[in-house]
Amino acid sequence: MTTSAQSARQIWDATLGALQVQITKPSYDTWLKDTIGISFNNQEFVIGTPNAFIAEMLEKRMYSMISNALEQTTNEQADIKFQVFINEPSQSNQSEPIRNSSTDDDNSDHIYESPTVQIYPRQGTPLNNRYSFNNFVVGKANELAHAAATAISSNLGSIYNPLVIYSGVGLGKTHLLHAVGHSFVNQGRSLIYVTSEEFTNEYIKAIRTGQTDDFRDRYRNVDALLIDDIQFLIGKEQTQEGFFHTFNALHVLNKQIVITSDRPPEALTVLESRISSRLSGGLVVDIQAPDIETRLAILKSKAEHLMLTFPEDVLELIARCAYKNVRELEGALNKLAAFSNLTREPIDLALAERVACSHAESLRRNDLTEKEILNGVSSFFDTNIETLRGRARDKRTALARHVAMYLLREEAHLGASAIGRVLGGKDHSTVLHGWKVIERRKDQDGEIKRAILKIRESFDSQNPDS
Repeated sequence: MTTSAQSARQIWDATLGALQVQITKPSYDTWLKDTIGISFNNQEFVIGTPNAFIAEMLEKRMYSMISNALEQTTNEQADIKFQVFINEPSQSNQSEPIRNSSTDDDNSDHIYESPTVQIYPRQGTPLNNRYSFNNFVVGKANELAHAAATAISSNLGSIYNPLVIYSGVGLGKTHLLHAVGHSFVNQGRSLIYVTSEEFTNEYIKAIRTGQTDDFRDRYRNVDALLIDDIQFLIGKEQTQEGFFHTFNALHVLNKQIVITSDRPPEALTVLESRISSRLSGGLVVDIQAPDIETRLAILKSKAEHLMLTFPEDVLELIARCAYKNVRELEGALNKLAAFSNLTREPIDLALAERVACSHAESLRRNDLTEKEILNGVSSFFDTNIETLRGRARDKRTALARHVAMYLLREEAHLGASAIGRVLGGKDHSTVLHGWKVIERRKDQDGEIKRAILKIRESFDSQNPDS
């Protein structure tokens, strides 16, 4: 097969949509986010990378997964080559990645300077230009987070400080963080945007090289600090100390702090309590999975961005598929567009069912088993599966059991009788009652909402990291 560069990009965009749901967000952002499809000629697919280090890592560690995902997209096997591209800008204007801090002690030669930690305004912004308030689709599941983010954009440091936005993977918290950053830059404000892993690498490097004064000056002499994925500070006591003092120095001067996390501050139980309490002292907002109306709006926005026309019934079908987050929705649309372009098949309901929705169904079947659900529930509620199956009726055990009933029905799609057997012989009416309790209270009761969010998130985290 020989394709144009544009087609290669479309194919790779579709493949990235599939890869996004197979690995963790930090790994995706570090190794894949800034890659592009360059060419597809004679069964050789060339992938462009920002630097030789990423090209080497992709070939050594992720070749098999990339090859399988590409084959699923194109329905044919191809040799994959990685090539550093020079004349093309990075897709998201990001700079070189910082290696994972978990290997900080292995070889200091591989610790990169952090060009992503930058004081604005300056050229080479690492903020993703695709992430703005203008293209953020607002719905019931994210309207509070959106309102808070827009509010601080015009009231720097005076309200909602810190602002903490938490959600599961792929629901838009990083989009909002970048949108806030763009708003500050447009106002001529100075800021630092950094992931917690990059913050860790910078702090450890500053200690090793005796440059802690430079680190402190760089981080504390800005109008705003934006940190993505704060949960990765867990277990890094030395870095938590640095973050604690940086936070205090900025906060006392009314400098704006915006942080994202995969869970609310009170659920970051391994994070130092003095940090969790300071995060909770501002405004904490969450983003839930989008409802069908929001999913449809997201798909329409994505289609407009792709400059493609999709039949309304096709978009509605994808919106009703069992995708869990925005990233999966966009991946499904990318895959459908690329498949249609490659095969010249018209985009209709039949093609959408075969290409875009079959993946969602397989995700739902493969990811959610009875054992995984029971393990997730018992782990969250700090109990054991035998207790869930038993007769204990204390408040916490009863809640855990009801949540298990709800998830077994919603995620494993078991009937009431089957759920009763899984939970030690509970009768049909007891299971229905438990399911109804959670269904009725899940959107109003904060404890139940957090429990379901975290347990579902634990299912996603079981995907192996690269």
